[in-house]
Amino acid sequence: MTGLVRRVCTAVVALSATAVLVAGCGSDTTPTAVPESGASAATTSSESTTVIDGQEGEDAGGDVDFEVAIGECVKLGGTVTDAEIDKAVCGSADSNYKVIAKAAKNSQCISDADSYYYETLGGVEQGAICLDVDWVVGGCMDVGGEDPARIDCGDTTAVDGVKVTEIVQGATSVDSCSTSSNGYEYSERKFVVCVDEL
Repeated sequence: MTGLVRRVCTAVVALSATAVLVAGCGSDTTPTAVPESGASAATTSSESTTVIDGQEGEDAGGDVDFEVAIGECVKLGGTVTDAEIDKAVCGSADSNYKVIAKAAKNSQCISDADSYYYETLGGVEQGAICLDVDWVVGGCMDVGGEDPARIDCGDTTAVDGVKVTEIVQGATSVDSCSTSSNGYEYSERKFVVCVDEL
């Protein structure tokens, strides 16, 4: 299985309900969303997010105009030139990422994070939100697009549909999965998300 493909989404933000608000009078804030390589997948309509020991980090500074707490979830999407981020209920149809940490720069996000969202002001990075796919055991996700998207487990139109079968904590290899032969490894935080292909 391949992980999320690294991409960069940048946007000059306008004042709107779905975009990050511009900080300061006459300033342009540029938000950027970048999936990390190496890990991804997620879930369906199960509205309870799985708690993973050691998944969440700390708020290590930085300043983005989008207000969200560690442990909350978001819907990250848009295009390369128009990134969009909104709050979402964890485990819901809209949620595709969970906030796992905050940092002054995206390079300070843990190396096995699935993605990060950061903002620049005048070309200088202001802060980053570190993200993992919002995993829900028993749920399904299409991980074949620009961003993961929750799908019904019976969806036969998914580009790369997967169903989360279990999350093995304290592990670094898909070989730890008891029922699945595929999954996503988080070697730094030591957990594996086991999946079956749809």
